[in-house]
Amino acid sequence: MKDLIEYIAKSLVDNPDAVTITEREKDKTIVYELRVGSGDLGKVIGKNGRTARSIRTLLNAAATRAGKRAVLEIVE
Repeated sequence: MKDLIEYIAKSLVDNPDAVTITEREKDKTIVYELRVGSGDLGKVIGKNGRTARSIRTLLNAAATRAGKRAVLEIVE
C-alpha cells in the first residue's frame, strides 16, 4: 500500500525526490503520512480535495482487500 501511495504521489508532483511516506500503526489502523515538497501540496490535494479523496479511496480499497484499515494524512 505504501508503494501505491508513493507511485501516485510521485506521478503528480514536480519534485518526486521530495516525496516521503511514513507508516505507523495506531489502534489497529495503519496511518500513512505523505510529505511533499513545497509548492507540490496543491497538486496532491487537487481542486476541492478531489485528488486527495481519490487517493484515499484507492488506499481504502487496497487495505480492505488486504483485510486491514488504512488512513492517509497529507502534510507539507
